[in-house]
Amino acid sequence: MGKRFIYLLVIAAFVSACSNTKYLTGNQKLYTGAEIKVDTAKKQTTKDQRSEIEAEMKDLVRPQPNSSILGLRYKLWIYNKTHARRNFIQKLLSGMGEPPVLLGDVNVQTNSDIMQNRLQNKGYFQAQTSGDTVSKGKTGKAIFDVQPGPSYSIRNIYFPKGKTDLDTAVAGTAKGTFLKTGDKYNLDVIKSERVRIDAKLKEEGFYYFSPENLIVRVDTPVVNHQVNLTVEVKPETSERGRKMYDINNIYIYPNYTLRDTSLMLDQAKPYRNYFVVQKREYVRDFVFKQTVQFEKGSVYNRTEHNKALNRFIELGPFKFVKNRFEDVSTPDSPKLNVFYFLTPYPRKSLQAEILTRTTSANFTGTQLNVSWRHRNAFKGAELLTISAFGGTDVQVSGQNSGYNVYQYGVNTSLSWPRFISPINFTNTSAFVPHTKLTLQYSMTNRVKLYSLNSFSGSFGYNWKDDIHKSHELNITNITYVSAGNVSQEYLDTIARTGNPTLKHVIDNQLTFGPSYSYTFTNTTENNRTNTWYFNTKVSTSALLLGIATGADTLAGKVRKIGSTPFNQYAKFENEFRFYHKTGKQSSIATRFLAGVGVPFGNSTIMPYSQQFFIGGSNSLRGFRARSIGPGSFQAQTNTGGVQTSGFLPDQSGDIKLEANIEYRPHLFSIVHGALFVDAGNVWNLNSQRGLEGGTFGKNFINQLAADVGFGLRFDVTVLVLRTDYGIPILQPYATGQRFKLDRTNGVFNLAIGYPF
Repeated sequence: MGKRFIYLLVIAAFVSACSNTKYLTGNQKLYTGAEIKVDTAKKQTTKDQRSEIEAEMKDLVRPQPNSSILGLRYKLWIYNKTHARRNFIQKLLSGMGEPPVLLGDVNVQTNSDIMQNRLQNKGYFQAQTSGDTVSKGKTGKAIFDVQPGPSYSIRNIYFPKGKTDLDTAVAGTAKGTFLKTGDKYNLDVIKSERVRIDAKLKEEGFYYFSPENLIVRVDTPVVNHQVNLTVEVKPETSERGRKMYDINNIYIYPNYTLRDTSLMLDQAKPYRNYFVVQKREYVRDFVFKQTVQFEKGSVYNRTEHNKALNRFIELGPFKFVKNRFEDVSTPDSPKLNVFYFLTPYPRKSLQAEILTRTTSANFTGTQLNVSWRHRNAFKGAELLTISAFGGTDVQVSGQNSGYNVYQYGVNTSLSWPRFISPINFTNTSAFVPHTKLTLQYSMTNRVKLYSLNSFSGSFGYNWKDDIHKSHELNITNITYVSAGNVSQEYLDTIARTGNPTLKHVIDNQLTFGPSYSYTFTNTTENNRTNTWYFNTKVSTSALLLGIATGADTLAGKVRKIGSTPFNQYAKFENEFRFYHKTGKQSSIATRFLAGVGVPFGNSTIMPYSQQFFIGGSNSLRGFRARSIGPGSFQAQTNTGGVQTSGFLPDQSGDIKLEANIEYRPHLFSIVHGALFVDAGNVWNLNSQRGLEGGTFGKNFINQLAADVGFGLRFDVTVLVLRTDYGIPILQPYATGQRFKLDRTNGVFNLAIGYPF
């Protein structure tokens, strides 16, 4: 069998080659790649060095041949078959094609010069390269002969020994040098060393210095193919480049436009360590007290410079920040004046958007969002936002059609770009902390079932330590949910099925308490092969009040605020994601979720609004949203995850475990593919009558649901349109054989953005 497979591949490669070359005309020859021959006669390089040279030189050759898999140049074949674009299918496939790379496109001399230069830059000072092309039939390749010569390494590194401020500062950076004794000579490392030294000097006041003011001299006549490196300041470096500068005056222009040509220093108003210049008051002077990082008389520091620029943008009202330094030195004292020119956004804006969506529960919906924003509400850079929304989700097919959902609501938020607190907190990062107050009302009407009125509010802070680490602390979150217009059909369903989850949905809920969330992520660093995201959150409700009042539902001591019992719990949530790049635009993405809510005192189960759900387009994609769990419980109106009659109940739990893995290959143009596996479930912490099999226990592994599937992603930069088709393979409520590829109950998902 193995030999037959190899024969088939050889035949396929031969047929493919013949098929591709028959489209060539005249003396055209298809370029098949480069061959690098590293000279080993003098044995001046090791086997590993030769392998490294061969691989690197091959990567340098331009152009690259047509891409292939196992010798099959499939993109070229597609191009040859579709480039005429005679019909719609051929036009669609033509984007996957690739025109032929010809032997005549290869400039042998240019490639040889590039190789020789690269080798010399990496310490092969005696390197020589030459090249030629050879052809056979309709194909040809380039052959390059490389004589690298010996590899030179570093023997000693010397830094300046002068007594000037600049020489002393450069010498002071030696401890962190990239140049190491015994390392191979490498020009790229030397260039990086100059940038490193410049960055250090910028922290010490050398504003006008630059990497080009440094030279690293190479002394080659050293035994055993070694070199000495000497770091020096170029003699032609300007006087300004040699001086350490202090900060003089700081001027801020909060309402700057291109029409402003005068600095208007006579209108500068002093505040603390800076001056504010504005014809009429746009923002109050105190707004910048934690934004400006320089102090008058302090030494110029690039970290503080960049930090201030970032903070000006982070304030919110300013669209552009222009920064300028002016040399106002005296003969004895180098000084800089600092100017910040801030161009604001329009103070008020109105935005409207219409969304359409479809869900795995056969809902097709639309939503209208209208948002009004004031970016400088009280002249303190506050952001005031008032939003209103209204939406419908209609079931247009299936036996359960008619149970439509209508929603509307309003949300108001006010954000201050600073800590609002009786305690004077300081934040030294490049990011501005924010204090946020929110108030929200929403109404959800499930036709023929019930309606829910939800009132919520929160007050808290969010801030960043750096680009990777962020925190969110809400001093309090208050939520009150009350049910109304509960239909007789819904009440009859509760009585008939005995499902306590249905009753739990319409119970009045009152929660209040603090929450804290921490997030670490480096997923914005596109140059990394491996990136990850981690979030953890803890929240509580009525912790102290429940203890103070002796609340104990199991003992009959139910405590209320007004006529509503308050909910008492602690909730913990964790999410971890890991991304691994397998190519320039392909990757593997994984996610793990674990959460638990612990009701106690005045509660025996988590309030419905705080419980966990699973299933749907961003979760287990082979199951309909909220259709799984808790545990192995199966609602009577639900068979195999598919609605058969009545309405589809939402299943929830106090505990959640979920894991996902997805391979995301780039197919062509804007189209990406996906192969995925999802698994997980929700459970209750305590047993509930009517939810048999829904309690978390030692057999939880046997109650996991799982699916496999595939999909397409259309990445148009501003958004990603996603389609997924998930097929259940493990159903927690199934009897008998649990593992089964259930094609009949596959679920199609249409969504915006990646699931994680």
